[in-house]
Amino acid sequence: MYRGSHKLYSIDAIVLSRKNHGEADRIVTVFSKEFGKLRLIAKGIRRITSKRAPHLEIFTRLTCLVHKGKTMDSIIEVTSLESYPFIRNELERVSIAYLLCELVDTLLGEKQEHKDVYALLMKGFEDIGNALGNSLYTISREFAQQLLWTLGFLPKGQVLEGKKLLDFIEDITERRLKSAKLIRRLVTS
Repeated sequence: MYRGSHKLYSIDAIVLSRKNHGEADRIVTVFSKEFGKLRLIAKGIRRITSKRAPHLEIFTRLTCLVHKGKTMDSIIEVTSLESYPFIRNELERVSIAYLLCELVDTLLGEKQEHKDVYALLMKGFEDIGNALGNSLYTISREFAQQLLWTLGFLPKGQVLEGKKLLDFIEDITERRLKSAKLIRRLVTS
């Protein structure tokens, strides 16, 4: 939604990834309920005095006001809705949450609305918080399977597991999943 001639719009989103840009800025990839995956610039976010920085951490669900720019939209205001602190307490939970974010980031194109995937990601984060032990890996497998069905990469009901599932996803994305390597290390250690 645009407000007046300033081209401002508001989104509810989950932070998928971020990378430094220039001296003080950061490019943040979010998955929004309204517009799907967006790459936004957060100007001055890396300055010590930035009040927005804590709200733009990976896995954070937020609402933000965005200004439509010529080349890239920029975050003006941001408020955290949920920071999922239970995810950040254990390395296994962090690694599974990274995998969920990476799957959404790599399998979805920009600016494609998918309210069903947004709900699936939020449920995935909640499941990670409630999981015990090895069920974390079951959550990641079930999330990946459901995401592939939802996006039409696999016929509903066709199930892939283990290496076949990972290979299938990497064939689609035409690159190796970074978080999968970390998960393999955790499982074998």
